[in-house]
Amino acid sequence: MSESQNNLISLEDLQVHYRIGGGLLSPAKIVRAVDGVSLDIKKGETLGLVGESGCGKSTLGKAILRLTEPTGGKVFYNGSDLAHLPQNKMRDQRKHLQMIFQDPYASLNPRMNVGQIIGEPIRTFGLANGNSVDKIVGELMETVGLSRRFIKRYPHEFSGGQRQRIGIARALATQPEFIVADEPISALDVSIQAQIMNLMESLQAERGLTYLFISHDLRAVRHLSDRVAVMYLGKIVELAPGKDIYAEPLMPYTKALISAVPVPDPEIEARRERIILQGDVPSPIDPPPGCHFHTRCPYAIEECKRTVPRLVEIKPQHFAACIRISPENPHIESVK
Repeated sequence: MSESQNNLISLEDLQVHYRIGGGLLSPAKIVRAVDGVSLDIKKGETLGLVGESGCGKSTLGKAILRLTEPTGGKVFYNGSDLAHLPQNKMRDQRKHLQMIFQDPYASLNPRMNVGQIIGEPIRTFGLANGNSVDKIVGELMETVGLSRRFIKRYPHEFSGGQRQRIGIARALATQPEFIVADEPISALDVSIQAQIMNLMESLQAERGLTYLFISHDLRAVRHLSDRVAVMYLGKIVELAPGKDIYAEPLMPYTKALISAVPVPDPEIEARRERIILQGDVPSPIDPPPGCHFHTRCPYAIEECKRTVPRLVEIKPQHFAACIRISPENPHIESVK
């Protein structure tokens, strides 16, 4: 999809399947949480990953870091396939690959103070010891907008936004190159969300970070992301630069998602038409054959039930997975 030398992370047919149930009376079932994702993340960019709840976004992020073990496929980071590295070598890579979690309270150990929480990865990877750790922790706290005076305080003494800043400082402690931000603002007050997004932007500029920003909040994704990938039932169905995908989405699913984003101008909001998808999201245990979206797509034909669409380039740098559109005719509304 892009020049390989510009890629920090490259996924090839990544799969995460869960086996559930199974016994004397019933066979086991397979949940296809991530169902063959191929994707490149460029150095220094923010790739936004959006989709409805349960589509596999968080599982994909965790599989890249091997917090969830992939069932199949490859995850390349700087030429190494993380998915098949032995555990001891994967441990060496973890300091370069970190995560910001969704819940800023549950992800922090309530029995550890701030200094211990942020300092733990520094000690774990042997990056410093003794008083040097406290010095680095203090610098990290100031970097994320917290006073050094709070170093002995515990998570319950902080607000949600402050706790998320602690989580960000912990992620930065090992000087990573790549960070998976899994719904990092969804548990925060709206007034705090912008502060955290601005912090993430400034840290990226200062440290040359690369983000996978996972969110169901399309406004936040639009603000932060250079490119946006849209996920549906374990597959990437559209991928494009952020401005392009919001200005001219190609997939009916993406059009529906974007139509749900509120517009701050009340007159425009009153005039615009919301696209309502019919039906519920199918179960990843038994996904529909062919195009997984055909059961809810207003433009589906019989062939959509039989053919699994590939993610192909419809416009320059704009990829979509739909058999009904093409570079010659990218607008599905006009396809006969």
